[in-house]
Amino acid sequence: MKIIAMIPARYDATRFPGKLMKDLGGEPVIVKTYKAAINSKLFHEVYVVTDSEVIKKSLIAIGGNVIMSKKEHDCGSDRIAEAVEDMDVDIVINVQGDEPFIDTESLKKLIDTFESDHNNEIDLASLKVEMTDNNDIENPNNVKVITDGYGFALYFSRSVIPHLRDKNSNTKYYKHKGVYAFRKSALIDFYNTPMTPLEISEKIECIRYLEVGKKIKMIETSIESIGIDTPEDLEKAIEFIQNQS
Repeated sequence: MKIIAMIPARYDATRFPGKLMKDLGGEPVIVKTYKAAINSKLFHEVYVVTDSEVIKKSLIAIGGNVIMSKKEHDCGSDRIAEAVEDMDVDIVINVQGDEPFIDTESLKKLIDTFESDHNNEIDLASLKVEMTDNNDIENPNNVKVITDGYGFALYFSRSVIPHLRDKNSNTKYYKHKGVYAFRKSALIDFYNTPMTPLEISEKIECIRYLEVGKKIKMIETSIESIGIDTPEDLEKAIEFIQNQS
């Protein structure tokens, strides 16, 4: 089974433009992420797929694998799908370009999920982490996920799900971490399917997979990664590196 990592890297991020080229410990964020994916030793190959010549040059400078997008894309899955369409691969892992501190343990769990899926029932695997703070639970920027008794996703929402009608119930809330492992076939199906009504409503791309009948296995992790969405996040990441040295 051939497993590759794809790192979608768009330069013009809405909340923090150019964040992937910001300096983090002497290197651009995207270069840190690429090297971390390589050093995890989980993948046969690692690629950055981007729409930016600036990002492309930063990867070429270190001998990295980089693919330029041919089209404009609304989401990371579409960008990755275009890049892998003609590749001979089985599993594609979407590594977030703005998360340079690779959680190797969680990525290994995603890969193990497919290696033990002997009946090929799983189209995608992704991660969830429990939330206990009410501010986190009610924050619409945190995508919530609910699953069935077998760990397959039933729905994702920016709203609070499930609704706590019975205050005495032992309800748990889970945040969806946007790290995906795809069967290539599921990814290409996604790419060839127009945006779906609930996906448009919630602005959550993985809902499209559910709306077209794909099965998403959710793997619980307790590890919260350090994502860089704002200048404040970058400062935290710099401080984290400094504390490690």
